[in-house]
Amino acid sequence: MLTALTSTAAWAMPGDAAVKQAQQAYAARRLPDLERAARKIPADHVLAPYVEYWRLMLEARTDDDRITDFLARYPGSRLAEVLRTDWLKSLGAREAWPAYLAEYPRLAKPDAALQCYAYRAEWAQGNRSHEREAVSLWFTGRDMPSACTPLFTQLIAAGLIGEEDVWRRFRLALEAGNLNVAKAVASVLAEAQRPSGTLLDEAARDPARVLNVGILDLARRGDREITLYALDQLARRDSTQAEQALRKWAPQLNLLELRTAWARLATWAARRHETVALDWFKHAGDVAVNDYQRAWWARAALRAEDWKAVQRAIESMGDNVREQPVWRYWRARALQASGKRLAANAIFLALSREYGYYSQLAQEELGPVMQSPVVNVKTGGDDVDAIARQPGIARAVALYELDLRGDAKQEWNWTIRNFPDAQLLAAAELARRMEWYDSAINTAERTRELHDFELRFLTPYRELARQAARENDIDEAWVYGLMRQESRFVNVARSSVGASGLMQIMPATARWIAQRLGIKRFNVDEMHDPARNIQFGAYYLKHVQTTLDGSPVLATAAYNAGPGRAQRWRDSRPMEAAIYIESIPFAETREYVKKVMSNAMHYAALFGQPSVLLKDRLGVVPPRDIPAAPVPDPDTSLEVERPDD
Repeated sequence: MLTALTSTAAWAMPGDAAVKQAQQAYAARRLPDLERAARKIPADHVLAPYVEYWRLMLEARTDDDRITDFLARYPGSRLAEVLRTDWLKSLGAREAWPAYLAEYPRLAKPDAALQCYAYRAEWAQGNRSHEREAVSLWFTGRDMPSACTPLFTQLIAAGLIGEEDVWRRFRLALEAGNLNVAKAVASVLAEAQRPSGTLLDEAARDPARVLNVGILDLARRGDREITLYALDQLARRDSTQAEQALRKWAPQLNLLELRTAWARLATWAARRHETVALDWFKHAGDVAVNDYQRAWWARAALRAEDWKAVQRAIESMGDNVREQPVWRYWRARALQASGKRLAANAIFLALSREYGYYSQLAQEELGPVMQSPVVNVKTGGDDVDAIARQPGIARAVALYELDLRGDAKQEWNWTIRNFPDAQLLAAAELARRMEWYDSAINTAERTRELHDFELRFLTPYRELARQAARENDIDEAWVYGLMRQESRFVNVARSSVGASGLMQIMPATARWIAQRLGIKRFNVDEMHDPARNIQFGAYYLKHVQTTLDGSPVLATAAYNAGPGRAQRWRDSRPMEAAIYIESIPFAETREYVKKVMSNAMHYAALFGQPSVLLKDRLGVVPPRDIPAAPVPDPDTSLEVERPDD
C-alpha cells in the first residue's frame, strides 16, 4: 500500500507559492520582489535555505561575514558548496590568499579555476609542494579560465613548463579543434619559432592552398607545425589529396613528425572506413600514435577482421584506456580468434560480472553454464520513508514539485552522491513513485553490488508503447530500449537541436510522419502528447528499419544520426553488427546504439519474451546496396568527434 509520502499532494506545504515567486524574482534580479515574497515564507519551510541563498546572492555576494555564517549553518549542503565555490572565486580574484587557503580544503569539487587559484595562493605563501599538479593543468586542448593565466606565466618563468611543453599543448588544442587556444598558447614562444596566426587560419580554411603555394619554410618549427595541421585538415576532407601532399613534404619532416602526420591521415581514413587506414597506421608506428588514434586503429582492424592488428592496437593503449570494457572485450575476441581460448575466457569471465553491453556480450561468449543469475533487490516502504525525510532529498522533492527541475536535479544528485546501495535503491523507488523517472533510473544505475533492474528499466506508458509496437510490427522491448535512451521517459524533454518528447522527434521529422499518416492540421506541439509521440516514434523506427534491410542496428543508428549516415557506414560485404557499431564514426551515435540494444535485452527479459542472445539480436549488417529512399534525418547536429569525446 502506498504511503502518504508517495502522493504528490503530500509534498505541498504553506509558502510554496511564495517560494516560486522568490525564485522568479531572483532569476530576474529583482531584490524588492524577492524580499516581499520571502516575508510570506515560514521560517521552517524546507526551501528556506534556498530563499536565504537567493537573498544573499543579490544583497551581499561579497560580504565575507554573511557568507561564512551561511556556510556554518548549512554545512555539507549543495548550497554551501555552490556558495563556497562562488566565494572562493571572489577571494582568488582579490588575491586574499590566507582566507582562500583556509576555505579551499572544505570544497568538495574544485574546478580548474579554483585549482589554479589554490596553486597561486600556495606559491604566494612560499609553498611549491604541488608543482607537478600545477603543471598538469597546462596539458589540455581546452581553453582554460583566466585565473590560470598568471599561474602558467609563473610556471613558464620558473622553467617548469618548457618549449616542448608549449608545442605539446599547441598540438592538443589543434586536435581538439580549438584554433584560437592554439594561437594563444603559441604566443609564449619566441617570435622566430612562433607559427603564423594568419597561416593557421588559412590552413583551417583552405589547407590544400597552404600546402601547395610554396609559402611554408620547413626549416622553421612553426611552419612544420602548420604543415602538420594543414595535412590533418586536408585529410579530414580527402585522403588521396592528403597522402599526395604528405609524400611531397615528407623529406622535410623529421621521423617523428612524419609518423605523426601518417597517424592523423590514418585516423581520418579509419573514420571514413577506408581500407588504406591500416597501412597508414603501420607507417605511423606505435610511438607517434595517441590513444584516440589507437582506438581508430583497432576499429579499422575490426572492420578488416585483422585480429592480430586488433590485438596489437589494443595492447599498445595506455592502461586506463586498455582497461575500459570496450577494449577488454575486443582484446578477448582477438585472443579467441588467435586460438588463445583460456586467456580470452579469463577476460570474458571478469567482464561478465559487470553490467552493460560488453558484459552481456562477454557472458554469451562464455555460454549459459558460466553465467550468473540476475538478482533484483527490492526496497521496503520504511526505507523509502526514511530517505524522503533526509533534508537534501526533501529539498530536491520540494523543488521538483515546484517545477524547478534544474535545481531539483542538482540537489538530488548532490545528496545521493555518497549513498550506499540500499539508500540508492530507496531513493530510486521514491523517485519512481513520484514519476520522476529519469532520477529513478539514474539513481538505480549508481549501485555497485545491490541492484534492482526493474528500477533501472522502468516501463511507464506501457499500454501506449505496446499498442504502437503492435501497430508497426516491431519489438516492444526495442521501442522501450530506445525511448529509455532518448528521454529517460521525461515527456517534457527537449534536446538542444529541438527534438522533443519521449522519443525525441525533430519537428521536420514529425511533420513528415504526419503527412505519411494522413494527419491533417498537425501541430508540432503534439509531440508533447505521450500517445502521439510514441505513435510517431514507433512509425519512424519501423520505416527506417524497412528501408535499411530490416536491420535493427542500422535502424537504431539511423534514428540517432539519420538514415543517410547509417547507410554510408555499411560495408560492401556482410559485417558482424557488433563490429559495425564499434566503427560508427560519431561517439554519440556509437554509444547510443550500444545502449539501446543493451536496454532492449533487459526489457525483453522483463516482458517475458523468448530468450534471444544479444549477438543474435544485433545480427549481421547486410552489405551496402543502392541508396535508400530519402527520409528526414532526426538529428543533423552531430559534429566531428574530437579526441576528448
